[in-house]
Order: sequence, then structure tokens, then C-alpha cells
Amino acid sequence: MKNLIPYLLLLLTIPTFAQTDKKLTKQLEEAVKGFNGDIGIYVHNLKTGKTAAFNADSIFPTASMVKTAIQCGVMDKIEKGELQYNQKLVYRDSLLYAGEDILGSFKNGDTIQLSKVAMLMITMSDNTASLWLQKLVGGDYINNWLQQNGFNVFRVNSRVPGREAFRKKYGWGMSSPYEMCKLFTMINDGQAVSPAASERMMRNLTRIYWDERALSAIPPYIHTASKQGAVNEAKSETVLVNAPHGDYVFSVMTNNIKDQRWTTDNEAEMLITKISTVLWHYYEPKSTWKPADGVGKFMKNE
Repeated sequence: MKNLIPYLLLLLTIPTFAQTDKKLTKQLEEAVKGFNGDIGIYVHNLKTGKTAAFNADSIFPTASMVKTAIQCGVMDKIEKGELQYNQKLVYRDSLLYAGEDILGSFKNGDTIQLSKVAMLMITMSDNTASLWLQKLVGGDYINNWLQQNGFNVFRVNSRVPGREAFRKKYGWGMSSPYEMCKLFTMINDGQAVSPAASERMMRNLTRIYWDERALSAIPPYIHTASKQGAVNEAKSETVLVNAPHGDYVFSVMTNNIKDQRWTTDNEAEMLITKISTVLWHYYEPKSTWKPADGVGKFMKNE
């Protein structure tokens, strides 16, 4: 019974007045047939209020999508005057997270503005930048903000005392497709931290380098905010689209995937692109846009 509590709390937060889009739900169910792994999807048309869901209340690893919650913690500290967006931070070698991130090339004692670290965390998904900001704000502080704002399962696990068991199961962070969309909607509506903080966060989320999956299925002239997350066993993405006929937000989250290759034809990544394509043409049926021939060679982001 104890393990069911997070799920029951999440179900209580899902609006009962939301009308299910049965036609779209059926299309999503068809799209995920045969997928080799666990998958959850939540889609919300912010204009009509209609939703489509597939395991939307299930908990999945966020991987790097947890950085959206870290960003909220940073902005909350700035709003309270405990940090400044343009303050200078001093890099230390102890902050390094091994990999190919930009901050990993910094030397001990180098300085950089918090605003640039925040930009690297979201835009480039720089892990060193993200862990630096999480340490600066505090994992417990971020989780308290999430709890106070109605998030029942979205949490930071890594480097947070008492969450070791969750980290072992879900990694750095955990959430559901529904709660990922909830956070993006709050930011879009100016309700995350404050209208001003939401505006800043939205600007960061619209400058994403990793655009080869869901974003590649949406015309480049359409305004989008997004965040991606990927580890060997789980690849996910959340996107808010300012579409001509009405904004919509969706999150595709996976776990325990069989295909763990880091290639462009990875099954989970291709499914995310497929679902994004389905949604764009469902909401914009008269759109004749399609990716340009040969664009694939320009989408090999590494």
C-alpha cells in the first residue's frame, strides 16, 4: 500500500474536467505498438483542454529533464534575493562531471556568470553546469519547491540525502509524463516562481541545441520550448509547441528499453520523433511542411 501512495496522489492532481481526445489517443496507441520497452505519453491541447494519455501517471526516469526542476530552484532563489542571475561563480575542478561538456574544459579558478551556467544547463544540457547549480541551490530545496507547487512524484534523486533508493531505481530524477507537462505549462503561463522568472526560463527552454528528435518533426519557424533526457535504458522528451491553431504540450518518457545503442536509429529516439510528427499533423492538418531532403546530415548533434 505504501508504494501506491505516490500514484494515488498523482491521480488526484489530474484534472477531472479534462476531456479525453479519443481519436488522438487511438493514434498514440497505434504508434507505440510493438515498442520494446516501457513508455508513457501525455498530451494536452492548451486551447481546447482536450488530452490524450498512455501511462501518463506512471513514474519514469527523467534523466536530463530533471534540469527543468533545477532551473526552477535557481530562479526561486533569485526571486528571493539569495542569488543573482548575473553573479560571478568560481569554477573548481571538484565540480567536474566527466564527459564532453563545455564546462569540463574550464580550469580551476576560472569565473563564469550564473546566467551562462544556467544557459549551458538547459540549452546544452551540460551536466557539470547542472550539478553545480543543484549544489548551489540544494536538492532538498528543489524538491521542496516541487512539493509546494503540487508535484507529487517529480523529484531530484541524485545527491539528495534520503533518496538513495529512488536514485538506484530511477537515476538522477523521476517524474511522470503528466507532471513534466504540468511544469512546462506553468512556465508557459507565467506561474512557475513568478511571471518574470517564468519568462526567463521559457527563453532558455526555447534555445535547445539537441533538436534532432521531437523538434525535427516541427517546422523550424514554430516557437517551441523543450527539454530532452537520455541514458542507456531511458530516453525521453517534453515539448511545448506554440502552434498556429493552438498551443499544445506533450511528454514522451521511456524506460527499460531494449535498444540501448547511441545511434540516430535508436528505437526510442525514432518513436519520440514519430509521436511528435503525429501530433504536429493532427493539430495542424493543413500544414504541408516536411523536413528538407538531406537535412539528416545536418542533425547529427554530438
